[in-house]
Amino acid sequence: MKKCLAGLLVVIIMVSCKSKAVVASATTPVTYMKAKKIIENHYNNKNDFSTLYIKADARYADDKQTQNVTAEIKIKKDEQILVSIRFLGITMAKASITPTAVGYYEKIKGTYFEGDFSSLSQWLGTDLDYNKIQNLLVGEALDDLKEGKYTESLVEHLYRLDDVDNENTKKTFYLDSDNFSIKKQEITQTAEGRMIQVAYANNKVFNEVVIPTSVMINTYQKKGKTEINLDYNTISFNEELSFPYSVPNGYKRVIIK
Repeated sequence: MKKCLAGLLVVIIMVSCKSKAVVASATTPVTYMKAKKIIENHYNNKNDFSTLYIKADARYADDKQTQNVTAEIKIKKDEQILVSIRFLGITMAKASITPTAVGYYEKIKGTYFEGDFSSLSQWLGTDLDYNKIQNLLVGEALDDLKEGKYTESLVEHLYRLDDVDNENTKKTFYLDSDNFSIKKQEITQTAEGRMIQVAYANNKVFNEVVIPTSVMINTYQKKGKTEINLDYNTISFNEELSFPYSVPNGYKRVIIK
């Protein structure tokens, strides 16, 4: 149980995970487009909101166990993300993410972490920031596609963009050929033996904002495979939300080196 809770928080906070491929069903021919036009159409999708509330069923599985919990996710756009992990209705862990700080605590071992993205980035070997985590949860590209250089191709009725800027880290994005939403994104770090992949399904429209209701995450590393599936059951936009977060007394701080 404690490994499940830690795994869920690490995946959501640190974006060190990946997922199953999603193949878009298409009955009409796909028009070939250059990368610049694909990216332009992607960012034409409306994604304006002030707050977002998500309640999700979360399934965690690794080589040794499977665990089902509930995740409550609150987002104040570009300012704060609060994630609560519950088991049988009891809050077992919380994480708070802002553009400058990351913190979490979990009750089973009575530990907590406080730091910034630099320490987590160094620990995981990949650059992290607040926007990447926010984008992961709402189905946006982890990177700002407008700032990169990409080659384009067609794969199973999806537009595929491959980053050509970084030889050490391979980044690939798959976009729906109809609405240009992200269907899958993956990051491969060959030297570290790590591959990150996130896939999305079951998009729904809420007040003109399109958001996936299924986020499928897996991580493949030398130490093994981890899979996390998030199924969004409740989604609401632009409501007044509170973001309570404080580490209970007596918890032991975790130092990431």
